[in-house]
Amino acid sequence: MAAAAATVSVQPVMAKGCVRGAIAGGVAGHYVGKGHALAGAALGCVAVHHHYAKKARAGHRG
Repeated sequence: MAAAAATVSVQPVMAKGCVRGAIAGGVAGHYVGKGHALAGAALGCVAVHHHYAKKARAGHRG
């Protein structure tokens, strides 16, 4: 997880995606059940970070 955090801090666009994913994942995890908000936030961050990385490799903007 530390390596992912270091990568995110270097790439601001990817960090924005991570924050968006963490918020959505945390909310979803909260509704799933007790103790799942943190796991949802982590998975949301990874998922949206991966999405933005794919777009960046493909040369898309936005």
